Amino acid sequence: MAPAPGPDRTTHNGSHSPRPIFLQMAILIACRLLLNTGRRFIYPFAPAFSRALGVPLTAITSMIAINWATALLGVISGPLADRWGYRRMMMAGLLLLVIGSLSGGSVGVYLAVLIGLALAGIGKSIFDPAVQAYVSEQVPFRRRGLAIGLLEVAWAASALIGIPLLGILIDSHSWRAPFFVLSAGGALGFLALAIWIKPDGRIRESSAAGRPWLPAWKKILANRTAMGACGFSFFVQMANDNLFVVYGAWLEQTFQLSIVGIGLGTSVIGFAELAGEFATAGLSDRVGLKRSLVVGLIGCTLAYSVMPLLDASLPMALTGLFFLFFVFEFSVVTGLSLATELSPDSRATMMSGYFAAAGAGRVVGALIGGPVWVAGGMLATASVSAAINGIALASLMWALKGWQPHQG
Repeated sequence: MAPAPGPDRTTHNGSHSPRPIFLQMAILIACRLLLNTGRRFIYPFAPAFSRALGVPLTAITSMIAINWATALLGVISGPLADRWGYRRMMMAGLLLLVIGSLSGGSVGVYLAVLIGLALAGIGKSIFDPAVQAYVSEQVPFRRRGLAIGLLEVAWAASALIGIPLLGILIDSHSWRAPFFVLSAGGALGFLALAIWIKPDGRIRESSAAGRPWLPAWKKILANRTAMGACGFSFFVQMANDNLFVVYGAWLEQTFQLSIVGIGLGTSVIGFAELAGEFATAGLSDRVGLKRSLVVGLIGCTLAYSVMPLLDASLPMALTGLFFLFFVFEFSVVTGLSLATELSPDSRATMMSGYFAAAGAGRVVGALIGGPVWVAGGMLATASVSAAINGIALASLMWALKGWQPHQG
């Protein structure tokens, strides 16, 4: 028998007979796979889009930067999700993916594609805090690492499944085909959410109270633990992107790899991400989220530090990249799992700030990565990333000093 609804134990999907959580998770993972693929697929196919749209490659990289900058809009959507309901905001995010992808593929000019990808990026920025908050409402903290780890599989899957499939579509049809597929998939996801994910009743009650969004942010800004976690999110992503934007140049310069060879390196990273997500799902709850995160960050620092020593052979370099992105993804997903419980009364607001900090960190890391590489090669890049990762660890320790979860 389902528990009776109450102020803290309302059936969060609004039904007296809740949908099986595994079915909800499958739908949410599929929706995130679409949104993640929509954000990431432009990277490997940037030259193809440059030729198709008749613009220089720098115009495509600017398109990518604008797509990532949309993560900052999550600071607005997060409080709205806490106020209006998580399912409603997830559906809004998918609707923007549908509209953006359809317009980008239909019009076929640079400005339309730019706007379409920006809309899809905004959709992801709206969807992500809401889905993290929704899952956290459904799953107790003692199993949060498992739930968030499975949810984050959609990130690795976008590189291992989504992007290769879109590449086949581009090769066999045209560069427009991925947009239409993403739009159709988003529409199906929208319908699946409407049918299988019921409204989160307790959140709607807080909406009825008319709580404005500004107090929600004031509460987060006054929370040392929350702000320290956002600092961790910023620095850990900054450290990684400082290296990520130049790893291809490192492989090409050191081992004279072709584009196909660099693609192999990207596949290694995709498998490492998947392994890190499964490690979070399988281990972090048993070990403890705080302890797991600290171990992961120490592993990241060590991985950055040894990267300059791995240029003796390509297998050593690829092994180093695998380990680095494994411990990085383990740390990121474990950090997400922990962050979902730092402000239980404003989960989506907290997660939107967390994601915005991560997006800002990626932008800064990408901006400094090129100059650092030019100045000192992999030695400088790895040293800077290791130092920044150390700051991320310090920020995390400051944030979690004396903190205990609200749930068992």
